[in-house]
Amino acid sequence: MEDQTLQAVPAAEAPAEETAAGCPCRHKHREAPEYDSLIRRLNRIEGQVRGVRGMVEKECYCTDILTQVSAIQSALNAFSRELLSNHIHSCVVQDIQNGHLEVVDDLLVTIQKLMK
Repeated sequence: MEDQTLQAVPAAEAPAEETAAGCPCRHKHREAPEYDSLIRRLNRIEGQVRGVRGMVEKECYCTDILTQVSAIQSALNAFSRELLSNHIHSCVVQDIQNGHLEVVDDLLVTIQKLMK
């Protein structure tokens, strides 16, 4: 079995690249199980959002729509928790092991954004 260690680039040294959407971002390769799990969650959330749109179009009762919106918010929170956990176990740990302690400050900023 080949070595599948992650090659994370420290936040301070990561080159900003323009994406198709025009926003600069860093990149991280995800192994198939992590990628598949995240994509499955996003597909489910996308379906839920389409369902809510359909409910609005069909003039469904407000509280029924709000119940579905609450489910979407819970699903997004679960997605965020999974992604954050993966980030801590891979990128953050690797950066700390490589002596890039500024990743802790970046992590704290990210957690503060999630807790708004």
